Order: sequence, then C-alpha cells, then structure tokens
Amino acid sequence: MPATPRTAPQKPTGAVVFADGTAIFGHGFGAAGTRVGELCFNTSITGYQEILTDPSYAGQVITFTFPHIGNVGANDEDIETVNPAALGLITRARVTNPANFRSQSHLHDWLAARDLVGLAGVDTRALTAKIRRDGFQNIALVNAPDGKIDVEALTAQASDWPGLEGMDLAREVSTTQTYEWRETPWKLGEGYGEMADGDIHVVAVDYGAKRNILRCLAGHGARVTVVPATATAEEIMGHNPDGIFLSNGPGDPAATGEYAVPAIKGILDTELPLFGICLGHQMLALAAGAKTKKMHQGHRGANHPVKDLSTGKVEITSMNHGFTVDAETLPSGVRESHVSLFDGSNCGIAFEGRDVFSVQHHPEASPGPHDSHYLFERFVSAIRRRA
Repeated sequence: MPATPRTAPQKPTGAVVFADGTAIFGHGFGAAGTRVGELCFNTSITGYQEILTDPSYAGQVITFTFPHIGNVGANDEDIETVNPAALGLITRARVTNPANFRSQSHLHDWLAARDLVGLAGVDTRALTAKIRRDGFQNIALVNAPDGKIDVEALTAQASDWPGLEGMDLAREVSTTQTYEWRETPWKLGEGYGEMADGDIHVVAVDYGAKRNILRCLAGHGARVTVVPATATAEEIMGHNPDGIFLSNGPGDPAATGEYAVPAIKGILDTELPLFGICLGHQMLALAAGAKTKKMHQGHRGANHPVKDLSTGKVEITSMNHGFTVDAETLPSGVRESHVSLFDGSNCGIAFEGRDVFSVQHHPEASPGPHDSHYLFERFVSAIRRRA
C-alpha cells in the first residue's frame, strides 16, 4: 500500500522537555502520547529499525545524529524483537515517503503500530552536544497532535523520573519461557534460513537478546535453547548444554547482577565454554569479582573503533551501552582483551587458560560491519574442541 504524504503542521505538535525545564519543540509523529526516560544519542547512518527494536534501549529515547531517518521505510525483517522496548526517537528531518524495494510501510505507521513516539524537526546536533557536555538527560517526550503541550507538567515528570542507575530492566524484556531458536542469518533474495540440526547445543541466557545474535549462533551450527534472565545455574545446566551464551540487555548491570551473578558463578564452576555480549559481558565481569560504573554519555553507534589487545588489530564495531566494566577492578586470572579507542574504556575480558570471554560491543553487527564475527567462530570452535 503506498504511503500517505504528510505535510508539516502549522504549529508544533511535539516536544522534548528536560528536567531543568528546557523545552525544545518540533513535529510529533508515530504514536501519540508522552514517554519519560533517559535521552541518549546514536551515531549510526543505517539500521534505524534494528536500533529501535534493540531491547537494550529499554527506558530510553534515541536521538539520531544522522538526519535522514525513515527514508527507506520499514519492513518485518529488520527487527531485533517483536515488541520494542525503546520509548521513542528524535530526528532532525521529517520522515519522507520511503524509497526502497524492501519497504513495506511508512516509518510513521510502523512506529504508531508499536507505540513508539517520534519528534522531528529538532536540532539533533545541539541535543548531542548537550549530552556530550552534561551527560545523560532525564526527559519527557511528547507527541500531541492537538498541539496542547504542558511544559510545566512535563518538566515535573522528567524531574521525578529516577534514572537508570539501580534499575533492573533485563527482567522486563527477557523471555518468560524457555524456547528453541533455529533461524539463521538473512540473505538477499532468500530471507532468513532455518537450521535443520545443529551439532552443538548452546544455552543462551536472555537478558534482552537481539535476534541477530541468536541467528549468528544458529548460523554457526548451534542448536540454541533460550532461557529467561532469571534462570538458575541448575536450570541452565539441566538442558545439558555444550556451551553457554550471555546476551545483551538494558538497565543497570549491578541491579541485574543480584540474580544473574549467582547463576553465572555456578556455570563458571563447570569447564564449559562461555561467551557474553554487552550486558552479558558486564554480568560475567561482575561474576568474576569486578565492578561496573555508569558512563558519562555512553557508546551508541556503528562506527566505534575497538582494539583487540591480543592481535593489535582495530575493529570498527557496533555499540549500545551506558554502563562499562571498570578494568581496574578485574581480578587476577581475568585479563582485559579489548579496549575502546575513543575513550580507553573496557570492551572485553578473557579468563586465562579457559574458553570464557566476553565483549562490550556487538559482533553480530546489525547494524554495523563484520569485523567482529570471528568471536562467534571462536566460541563454537571452543565447544567443538571439547566434543
């Protein structure tokens, strides 16, 4: 069905309001209503659908630094979860009618159907500069088609929001039931494939797993069993896995660690290979005895340089995190394996003499390049060596 052209309204129909009372007006789109959360920015120039459906964005509104968001429309394939956890988005340019052979709908309609609030016509460079200068911001985002915007009430909502520190959001986005995953990576003209029968069995702990991570595991021949974030070591090992994967996810890792760390410690008592990504990386570090901390502005984008300290190679990676592992707290026997070349923050750890490792960035690279795909091969190769 062709998209409906949208003309600019005569007055603002949306705004982003900060806890200090600052209000920036624009044109609302997507779902109508108000969302209160943390404002962050993402520097990717492609993959806005994957970003908006990444469960790690729970509790957050995304400012896109790239101006042309929505220009290729939306489809049913480029998603990381069915029900997005992000609150909404802010863009510089108004969303145009889509121009792409894969498009199935206008981004406005796709957002509205998923209850995501959008705000266009905003100087996103200024918003990004504010976050870089002042750190994460608590905001209220509103799309009011009738143009009625109560700045005072929105300021109060933004001011009252407690922030992500101390929040366990993984439990909210995790699966509630164990299930099997067999879908393999997408190919042009073919779509997603299906693995017939894997030769190894991986149990993936879902703290907010992106679908493409599971696809990459299946694409390397792994039969994947996905379990809830709250699964105990006994429940995980009850599936008789050959290896364990710890997924990405949102919120404060210290809060999620209250129940995740005991389970991971139980797994570490075995000799099974273990691989973690993003929040899973932070959970593994906490289980090892290290600490995490909130970042000033976080890392979000598909252009982040990360150095592999083992090889000296630099990988251009996709990232999405607002907390980081404090490398200075890593215990003996656990080494720092990767670092960010933007700010020197930790981007990976490895256990000495064991097939246990994790990275902060996203090697499934959706969106992003394929520089870090070798990590999946490293994981499954470690499993097969033990078979």
